[in-house]
Amino acid sequence: MTTLAPAPAVGWTAHDTGALIDRCLRRSLRQLDTVLLSVILPVMLLLMFVYVFGGAIQTGVDYVNWVVPGIILLTAGYGAANTAVDVASDMTGGIIDRFRSLPIRPTGVLTGHVVASMARNAVSTALVFGIAFLIGFDAAAAPLEWVAAVGLIALYVIALTWVAVAIGIVASGPEAASGFTFAVLFLPYVSSAFVPPETMPVALETIARFNPVTPITDTLRGLLLGTPVDGSALPALLWCLGIFLVGRVAAGLLFRRNR
Repeated sequence: MTTLAPAPAVGWTAHDTGALIDRCLRRSLRQLDTVLLSVILPVMLLLMFVYVFGGAIQTGVDYVNWVVPGIILLTAGYGAANTAVDVASDMTGGIIDRFRSLPIRPTGVLTGHVVASMARNAVSTALVFGIAFLIGFDAAAAPLEWVAAVGLIALYVIALTWVAVAIGIVASGPEAASGFTFAVLFLPYVSSAFVPPETMPVALETIARFNPVTPITDTLRGLLLGTPVDGSALPALLWCLGIFLVGRVAAGLLFRRNR
């Protein structure tokens, strides 16, 4: 009788993680109201800023060109907040205890939530870009600059998502995790995302200068418009990597402690 060799641990881990990713993606598709809101809200904000506030804000360039990077980062924040709610639902709903009792890596469910968040944000970001081009967004980026811009957006999304995962793990429930929405969505407003920081009162300008969203927005704006990034690229990259490392490590430690 031929005895089959056991599958390698790496193979089982990849299989388990793939199954949990599939679970989270299917769950996202079933939450139709959340999917629609995550797609419609960024478009509504883009149209509101351009057509309601844009005429009164002077930035030195067409306001649609100025505001699109900010809307993209705001979209990422909203997607991350939804992830915090989903993780909190799993942590308090008993499903994580079930996963811990099975011969699988339960941390794969966190990866599943991150991948689902990346997928949702990819759709929302593509839609925002599409609407932006229709209303006059004039990107002058070369192919390599587009690649760099997309890479920066993806790095920001994954960094913010891992922070959201950590918040969801420690939250007492989905309602508590939803409070993360306010903090994340408020952050871009006190930055260079929507108005130049020098137009703000001194106290807010100082906050905007040290806000991590500011160098990320400035770098993204420079890449998309084909203008110099003026030294903001390195701080933007360091902020994204720092946020990612803090969120990833915190999520792993908190998940292992929450038994």
